[in-house]
Amino acid sequence: MYTSISGLGIVILLIVAWLFSPQKRLINWRLIGWGIVLQMIFAVFIFYIPAGSKLFVVLNDVVVKILDSATAGARFVFGPLAVPPGSEEQSIGSILAFQSFPTIIFFSALMAILYYFNIIPWIIRGFAYIFTRLMRISGAESLSAASNIFVGIESAFTIKPHLKEMTRSELFTVLTVGMSTVASNVLAIYIFSLKEHFPMIGGHLISASFISAPAALIMSKLVMPERDVPATLGKDVKPHYEKESNVFSAIINGANSGVKLIVGIVALLIAIISLVELIDLFLGWIGGFIGGNIDWSLKGLLGYVFYPFTAILGIPISDVDTISKIIGERVVVTEVTAYKDLAAAIASGTIQNPRTIVITTYALCGFAHVGSMAIFIGGIGALVPDRTGTLAKFGLRALVAATLACLMTGCIAGLFANENTILMSGM
Repeated sequence: MYTSISGLGIVILLIVAWLFSPQKRLINWRLIGWGIVLQMIFAVFIFYIPAGSKLFVVLNDVVVKILDSATAGARFVFGPLAVPPGSEEQSIGSILAFQSFPTIIFFSALMAILYYFNIIPWIIRGFAYIFTRLMRISGAESLSAASNIFVGIESAFTIKPHLKEMTRSELFTVLTVGMSTVASNVLAIYIFSLKEHFPMIGGHLISASFISAPAALIMSKLVMPERDVPATLGKDVKPHYEKESNVFSAIINGANSGVKLIVGIVALLIAIISLVELIDLFLGWIGGFIGGNIDWSLKGLLGYVFYPFTAILGIPISDVDTISKIIGERVVVTEVTAYKDLAAAIASGTIQNPRTIVITTYALCGFAHVGSMAIFIGGIGALVPDRTGTLAKFGLRALVAATLACLMTGCIAGLFANENTILMSGM
C-alpha cells in the first residue's frame, strides 16, 4: 500500500509544481518523461539489481572508510574533542564543531585533488551529456545540474562563461538544482549524525545525490518553463574551472575552501537557530493567549504545513507527524539540523520503521532552505552582477521548486525501498 502512495505522491508533486508555473501550457514533456525514467533506472539498478546493490555497498564502505581517515587530522589537532561516540577511543560526547565540521576540510581537499586530475570534470561532462541529449535542454543548465551532484555553490563557476547570456528559465534552473542537491564535502556531516543508527547511510546519500539532479530539472522546468531559445541548447558544454598549478596547490586551496565553508555553515546555524528560538518565544506568547491543542513552535507549525506532503511520500501514517516536522524545519534551520533531529528520533525509538528512515534520508538530501537560497543568489549574483535582480526575483519560487524536487526524490526511494533489498540490511 505504501509503495502505491509513493507513486501517487510523484504525480501529486508534479501537479503542485505545475500549479506554480506562470506558463502552464509550456510543458517540456520529453524532459519530464526522461527525468522520471533516469531516476527509475538508477533506483532499480541500486535497489534491485545485484550488481548495483553490491556497488552501492562498496561505495558505502568506501565512504565510511574515507570518513574514518578524515577524522585522523581532527583527532591530532583537537584530541578527545574530535572522538565521536561509539569509537574505540574514549569520547567525551557528540560535538558537531570538532567531530563533523573538520571532515569538510578533508573532503574539500580530496575534491580539489580529483578536480586537478580531471576525474570529476570527466564524470560531470558524462552526466551533462546524458541530460542534454535525453531531456532536450541547454548544455549549460545540464552542466550545472551535473556539477551540483558533486559540489555546491562552486558549481556556478563551471558555467561562468554562460551565465550572462542565460535565459530566465535557465537561471531559474541553476538556482533550483543548487538547492535540490548537496555538495559531497558536507555529506560527512550527515553520515556522522546517522551512521551509528543507520549503517548504510553513506550509500543512500550518494544514491540520493544522483536521483535529485533529474528531479530538480523536472521541477524547475515545470515551475519556470523555457519560452526562449537558450544559446547552448543541445550543445555539449565543457566545465569551466581554473586548474591549479600542481597537486599541492590544489590541496591547499581545497582545504582553505573547506575552512570558508565551515565558517559559513557555523555562522548560518548560529544565526538561524538563535532566531528560531526567538520566534518560538514569540509564538509561544501568542499561543498562550489563543490556546488550543496546537504546537505553537515554528517547527510545529511547519509540521502542519508539510503534513500532507510527508504523507504522500509513502511512509507509515504513524510516523508522518514526527517526520513532517523534521522535513518542515529543514526549510528554515537547514538540513544539518534536520538530519540531527532524525538521528535523535531514531535513537529515542520515536522512529523505528526502516522504510521511514530511508525515505526521510532521501527527502532531506538537499540545500532547500532559506539560508541556502540567499547563498546561491549572492554567489551567482557576484559572478553576473547585472542578473542579480532576476535571481532575487526567482528566489522564493526556486526554493519551492527545490523543496518539491527533494520530496520527489523521497517518493522515488519510497517506490523501491522495502525490507527485502540488500540496502535495508543492518537496519
